[in-house]
Amino acid sequence: MDVRFFAAAAAATGVEEQQVDLESVAGADPFTLAELSKLLVSTFPVSASASTPPLSELLTRCSFLVNEVSQRDLATELAPGDIVDVLPPFAGG
Repeated sequence: MDVRFFAAAAAATGVEEQQVDLESVAGADPFTLAELSKLLVSTFPVSASASTPPLSELLTRCSFLVNEVSQRDLATELAPGDIVDVLPPFAGG
């Protein structure tokens, strides 16, 4: 699975993309957006940018796209080939 970070989420992690091997983190159990969020917080515990809050703080306000479709339900199950976009709130329009 590929996780892509945008704007403040990319600044907080210091990366724009992160590969997640679902077999190694979930085994045979379903892996959800909620579990992905926990994994990301443990992977990136501090912000890579002094001017950006840590990912743990940002994720509470982020939106998620799974394969380009908005997902609000954190119980959404993820699959190995999925692309998950982490989108913090954006200012302006």
